[in-house]
Amino acid sequence: MPQVCFGEFASELRENETALDALLRSGAPVSYSCKAGSCGSCMLRAVDGEVPAAAQAGLKDSWKARGYFLACVCRPESDLTAAPVDADAQVPATIAALDSLSSDVMRLRLQCRQPFEFRSGQYITLMRHDGLARSYSIASLPAEEHLELHVRCLPNGQMSEWIRQQARAGDNVRVLGPSGECFYVPGRPEQPLLLVGTGTGLAPLYGILRDALAHGHTGPIHLYHGAVREAGLYLRDELARLAAENPNVHYNPTTLDADGPVDQLVLARHKQLTGFRAFLCGDPAIVQGLRKKLFLGGMDLKEIYADAFLPAA
Repeated sequence: MPQVCFGEFASELRENETALDALLRSGAPVSYSCKAGSCGSCMLRAVDGEVPAAAQAGLKDSWKARGYFLACVCRPESDLTAAPVDADAQVPATIAALDSLSSDVMRLRLQCRQPFEFRSGQYITLMRHDGLARSYSIASLPAEEHLELHVRCLPNGQMSEWIRQQARAGDNVRVLGPSGECFYVPGRPEQPLLLVGTGTGLAPLYGILRDALAHGHTGPIHLYHGAVREAGLYLRDELARLAAENPNVHYNPTTLDADGPVDQLVLARHKQLTGFRAFLCGDPAIVQGLRKKLFLGGMDLKEIYADAFLPAA
């Protein structure tokens, strides 16, 4: 079987094992989070050996050319030697501000210490000083001073509890990315947009909504934010203000208790979906299920952009 090396650590791959699992088994200090090829936190650089194409799917062309790959989906067919990614993939940043948006959502604002290009709605991987990494969607606009993230605080969540309980303004972190195709592309300002998110799936949609408005989008924009209970509907005042100031924006806060599942509500209200562009973010089951239903309802699959929030492995 092929061998995977990382510095002084080496491990022979077991049957159907990924490079990440083999390296973790050897004790290598490799960061990871989702283990599904989505977050990018396990990205490494191949210095010797061939990387399967599947391990580079979704990465920037410039990163592919540098030998970057996602270790969690990499199953090499021959020996592979890996190293950490270079400085061009990790940007140093400082926590600029922290505040609470709800009982379980924190807003984290970062000041990147070197240029960081992104599109609103993409996601980054936030890396702590000890290598702990988690992915969060970008809620801010490229023109804004800070990188804004919305962090859902989970019981015993290593990163989220650190952010809520211990992190302070001035703390140093690193940012990896950006990644993802869930962002607004200008060019068809009259096209109706459908934005559906649950929980902190609102974060990328908040960025996408404001980015569309900044580009002069004139078509109707329907934003649905779903939560279990009303307390989970954060940023309500800000979104209501945006809707009041922009007649084409229709803000729909929904709760499972009062309105039922948000995906069912969306389908009940929008019978004709031809010509729409959709952005779906948040709970994987809702995102994946609604994506299929929107397609069956007449929406072009190429017009559906989905970002399912996968839990850390």
